[in-house]
Formats: sequence, structure tokens, C-alpha cells
Amino acid sequence: MIKFTGRLLSLTAATLMVSTAIASAETMDKLVAAAKAEGQLTTIALPHDWCGYGAVIDGFKAKYPEITVNELNPDAGSSDEIEAIKANKDNKGPQAPDVIDVGLSYGPQAKKDGLIQAYKVSTWKSIPASVKDADGFWYGDYYGVLSFEVNKDLVKNTPADWADLQKDEYKNSIALAGDPRASNQAIQGVYASGLSKGAAAGAAAGEAGLAFFKELNAKGNFVPVIGKAATLAQGQTPILITWDYNALAGRDTLKGNPPVDVVVPKTGVVAGVYVQAISAYAPHPNAAKLWMEYIYSDEGQLGWLKGYCHPIRFSELAKKGKVPKEVLDKLPPAASYKAATFPTLEEQAAAKEAITKKWDSVVGANVK
Repeated sequence: MIKFTGRLLSLTAATLMVSTAIASAETMDKLVAAAKAEGQLTTIALPHDWCGYGAVIDGFKAKYPEITVNELNPDAGSSDEIEAIKANKDNKGPQAPDVIDVGLSYGPQAKKDGLIQAYKVSTWKSIPASVKDADGFWYGDYYGVLSFEVNKDLVKNTPADWADLQKDEYKNSIALAGDPRASNQAIQGVYASGLSKGAAAGAAAGEAGLAFFKELNAKGNFVPVIGKAATLAQGQTPILITWDYNALAGRDTLKGNPPVDVVVPKTGVVAGVYVQAISAYAPHPNAAKLWMEYIYSDEGQLGWLKGYCHPIRFSELAKKGKVPKEVLDKLPPAASYKAATFPTLEEQAAAKEAITKKWDSVVGANVK
């Protein structure tokens, strides 16, 4: 199991002293009543096979049956979520998202642009300070590492590292799980390939990743299709670069048809934190706050673990003995993650800038 080290684990004294928004059972009861009165929560970009979201959403519905969950565009990327807020500033209808789940680098920019509002969940203290906004505008929720999901019916030799993907035997085989001009998952995949080439973290790794994919595309190994479990099974994208939790969930979904390998590469092991936030224009702000309370509760956090994600509150849950052994046993060995690095906000922002703006000119593959 990955454990936060250094600044990712530390909670400053100042953070510990910050009061949370939900301070008592009485105020929680008021929030529940207000959310039920609104009667709806609108989410966006939450595929049910991503991080166990299907079961988590079902858990929220079961606990609060009076609240309808309106799910928008489950296959959208982080940029699409931000654009959905912008496009629906004056719209209180069903197309306006209440909450977003985006890559770490998108949180600070959304705050800067005035697109999200502050709210501190009752479990605020147990979220590491380095992966949350001090004012409560955005907060990390779960993380995973980039991996290779491989269709073993079509790929004889499973690639063990990024450099292997350049081999001729992988012609028309390799895809990203998103558009690198809009999807955080795809951006981090490009970034990880750059780190594997020895590039320095930040913009340099972004540039090196672009060069890696330019070569991959020129060789004919890269498939410009947004890869999913279905495209992998059909043979359209037999090697998929995706978060480990998506790969493991995809393996479960396919049930051996075809057989699937999930490999964490030897180098360029990038751990990606996703963050939650509430739209500044949320039509259902109380339902949005209640949703945050649920997914940061013990129940919600264990839901991510069951979906192969590493919940942000794992250390506290483990310390309290609340993590079932059978859930831990389903995860890959901890040794697979020893080389994982957590890019800083600055490094992610610099890499994202390079990758999103130069993908077309450098790689020239229209991923869709």
C-alpha cells in the first residue's frame, strides 16, 4: 500500500486547528434536511467502473433515497468538467454540475477562476495538508498509479516498462485512456513516459513525454482512440495506459474473456491524486455538501479501496483498524508501488501546459 511520505503526510498545526464546516450532529441534521429539500445532486464524469464509483453512488442513494442523482457525461475528462461549470453559470437546470472530480492540477486553477466554492468536510483534519486547499476549495480524495492493461489473447509478451512500448511487436496496439489535450489520466500517462526517459520533473518530463509519443505514433504503435475495457477486449486497443484501479476493475469486468495482465512499469511510476470540489454555481449546494460528507466518510473512503483506489484517508482508517483484510488482499503487492512519485502541483501544472498545448504540433495524433 502506498503511504504518503514527507510533505504528503504532514498535517501542520495550523491545519489541525482549522474548524470544519460540520461541527455537530445538529448541523449535520440540518444539512441532510436541506439536501433532501433540494432533492437532486448532479454529478459529471463519474464512470461506474472508475474507482468503484458505481457502488459508491449506490451507497449514497441507499442512504439518502430522497435525493435523485443526475449523472452527466460519465466519459468526460477533467477539462470537460471545468468547461461544464463555465457553460452553465446561469443555468440551474439538469446540465449544470453540482460537483466535480478532477486531476490535482485542475483544483487551484478552478479556484483562481472563481468556479468552485469552499466547504470543509467533517473529516477535514485527516486529509493530508499537501493535497487540499487551505481554504477548503478543493481536496484530494483518492489516488493510483499509471499501469499497462494488456489483452493476453493478442499480446504474447507483456511490456514491463515504457521503453518496451516502442518495440515493433506492438504495432497498432497502444492507446491512452483519454484525450491528452483534455484528460488528466492521459496527460499523466504522457508525463510518466517522459519521466521514464530520465527527464526532470515538470515541463521537461512533459516535453520528453511528447517526444516519446511522437516516436510511438511514427512507428505505428500508437492508436489514436480513447481506450476502454471494451476496446481492449475487442482488440482495437490491446495495450491500454490507464490508472491501476481502472485496469484492475477492467480485468474484473472482463472475467477472463480475454485474460488480462495489469503491470505497473519499472520506471516512470506516477501516482496521481484526484480532487473533489463543489461548483460555485451549484444548483443544489446542500446536496453537493452532503455528497462530500459521504465520500469522505469511512464508508465512502472504503468504497474507493474496494474499487482498487487508495483513499486519501487510508492512514487514519488503517490506524483505527477499519480496513478489512480481504479488501487489502485484492490489491497488487505493495512492492509494485515502491518507485511511485507524487508530482507537485507546480510540476503537474508545468507538464500539463506543455502537453495540452503542444500535443497537436508535436505528436499530431487526433485522439477521440
